[in-house]
Amino acid sequence: MHEGFCLCGQLRFRAEGDPRWVAYCHCASCRRHTASPVACFVNFMLEQRRFSGERAQFVSSPGVTRSHCASCGTPIAYQTERRAGEIDLYLNAFARPESFMPQAHVFCDERLPWFDTRDELPRHAGGG
Repeated sequence: MHEGFCLCGQLRFRAEGDPRWVAYCHCASCRRHTASPVACFVNFMLEQRRFSGERAQFVSSPGVTRSHCASCGTPIAYQTERRAGEIDLYLNAFARPESFMPQAHVFCDERLPWFDTRDELPRHAGGG
């Protein structure tokens, strides 16, 4: 079981089993939501996760819902209608983010030009 929480600790989550995938996202929307040069997601099926505490949600673009702690604003999750039944949890919201190894980069066509990683992971122009 994998556990995570927001900065203030009010919102907590658990994800059971193994993630489906782990990936860096370079899209402008995720970068803005996290105020960072790249976001990293851990994907689970919805039935694998449980939340406790108050989670706020908003629609950031058509078919996309983002979640964050209602108290401190820590970004927690991303969901898209294109992948119904799945949830992407932000890597750094996990208590042990080192437990997950990224497997790919997505939306590389939106990558900041100065942000370079020298890993050998697959790179996808779009969502992969």
